[in-house]
Amino acid sequence: MTTSLQEELRNLPPQKLEVEGISKTFRTKRNRSVVRALEDVTVRVNEGEYVCLVGRSGCGKTTLLNLIAGLDRPDSGRILVEGTPIKGPGRDRMVMFQETALFPWLDVTGNVLYGLKLKPNLTPKDRREVARFYIEMVGLDEFEHASIHELSGGMQQRVALARALAPNPRILLMDEPFGALDALTREQLYGDIQEIWLKRRKTIVFVTHNVREAVCLGDRVLLFAPNPGHLVGEFKIDLPRPRDINSVELAEYSSTITRALKGYDPKEEVAE
Repeated sequence: MTTSLQEELRNLPPQKLEVEGISKTFRTKRNRSVVRALEDVTVRVNEGEYVCLVGRSGCGKTTLLNLIAGLDRPDSGRILVEGTPIKGPGRDRMVMFQETALFPWLDVTGNVLYGLKLKPNLTPKDRREVARFYIEMVGLDEFEHASIHELSGGMQQRVALARALAPNPRILLMDEPFGALDALTREQLYGDIQEIWLKRRKTIVFVTHNVREAVCLGDRVLLFAPNPGHLVGEFKIDLPRPRDINSVELAEYSSTITRALKGYDPKEEVAE
């Protein structure tokens, strides 16, 4: 991204999420060498927007997501939610990882209720009603008392999604949540999450290395290149929802974005 565009973005009015000039380095444990993960990254996300971050492994996508979540601090720059700087984790941002991190000793309802501990003003009855609402939203109303080990991988991700949505965060952060699932289950979840997004219009930042997945789900696809990680371009996806990941129009967008990524890095390996 050019310096002039960076400055233009920084001068825009406050938005839902503002990432301003973020840089981040790490020191490796093995030889104490310095790794530059991100350099001067500026991103703005509107209220209710679904933004996908795409690039190969090591380009800083997950690092940026962790910084937005408040799980780590940048070396320079700042991140704001509705104009307020992020200083650590908060209930205004919920993270959904590739691994569900569900509690196996709790049933489906228990796991969703656990997420509602972040809403201290609710009565026990309110919590039950909210949990039931989101369990029904993700299509698991017949499994609310099922044990986690009784569920398929896709059903477990639905539980994780319900748990993340239940506290009604301002921003939902998703780090390759479907990467470990088989193709058919992923396709079903693509439809489910689009339907949920259309109902709730939640602001979502979604990390993936799969270009077609990003085009299927996102309003915008932001492209990252590595060494160090930096934003190199973006594509607005003007396709009606719900989107079919196997559609010709979606495939055309995916091919264009994949070619762009390979142009920034000839060694780029991304799933088209």
